[in-house]
Amino acid sequence: MTTAPLSHGPVGIGVIGAGMISDTYLDNLTRFPDVRVVHVGDLDPERARQRAEQHGVPRFGTPDDVLAEPEVELVVNLTIPAAHAAVSSAALTAGKHVWSEKPIGIERESAKALIEQADAAGLLLGVAPDTVLGPAFQTARRVIESGAIGDLMAAQTVLQYAGPDLFHPSPEFLFAPGGGPVFDVGPYILTELVLLFGPVVRVSAVAPPARPQRTILVGDRAGETFPVGVPTHVSALLEFASGAVSQTLLSFETPVSRQGIFEVHGTTASLQLGDHNLFTDNVLISQAVTASSKLRDQPVWDEIAPQGVDVGRGVGALDMARAIRAGGQPLASGRLAYHVLDIMASIDDAIREHRTVELTSATDPVPVLPEDFDPYASTLG
Repeated sequence: MTTAPLSHGPVGIGVIGAGMISDTYLDNLTRFPDVRVVHVGDLDPERARQRAEQHGVPRFGTPDDVLAEPEVELVVNLTIPAAHAAVSSAALTAGKHVWSEKPIGIERESAKALIEQADAAGLLLGVAPDTVLGPAFQTARRVIESGAIGDLMAAQTVLQYAGPDLFHPSPEFLFAPGGGPVFDVGPYILTELVLLFGPVVRVSAVAPPARPQRTILVGDRAGETFPVGVPTHVSALLEFASGAVSQTLLSFETPVSRQGIFEVHGTTASLQLGDHNLFTDNVLISQAVTASSKLRDQPVWDEIAPQGVDVGRGVGALDMARAIRAGGQPLASGRLAYHVLDIMASIDDAIREHRTVELTSATDPVPVLPEDFDPYASTLG
């Protein structure tokens, strides 16, 4: 669906959710000429006030205040995952376009209803991660699409560390349904895999029993314990419609930390992508294997510098703002996010039910960003 162009000039943004992630969003959004952040709302209005004053946003208050603000055209939903679907639905009901932090929701039914609601209202729905719009991943996509590594066959990805309770002062939601490594960090890796390989058709996964409780390690509540309600160490195997496969390890359990292992193997070469959480990082391409190569030779990698403007979280909301004015669709769309949610839910199903899960959702190809994409350009007049 393509929406009709609306008005002109910078798009007014209201942020709902003034937690940790809002700081980096507001830091970037207040520097993009094509958007204006006009309101910050939170269930704790005092926290909203602090964030608004910190970033020079003129108004603050509750989430309802943001939804009632006439200057807000686009709501940036930064609430906890369990609240994503309800807050996004309320924003759509208020006639606002929505950019949501990942995931789109924590279960399939409400997420699918959001897409239907946005379509019926002629509104746009986009979902993080927008790291896939950064120079590193976009450069990797261009290399692959140039044919430099041949036909895609497989990927190996790893994200493992001891868990977000190491640094988060209120980590309970990251170990509740909608959290865990699959729903918290999985969207980064899974979105990248889908954009490179296309839709997933089949999932299998295993996980050992999680520790029943964790302890808060930082902040005013350090020493408090809380229950764990999700798998915390997951190995997943994905099969794509193209016939390619991937292996993924996601863990909040290991003393060893590996944050950026993402290898893509083609028929003629392999590619290494950088840290999933960064917008810019070098891309490595392997030299071709020859008849003289020895079995135990270490691969030789050539660096490819990322091409594009270094930016950060919020660039997806900016892409959506430009789509609002142009009458198009955001690159990180709700439909893409729904397919990623379906993959994550299928991983959970595979673990719980000890079976391979067939997916019914899919997603359309997403174009690569133009090489001259500049988030700091004023394009809306």
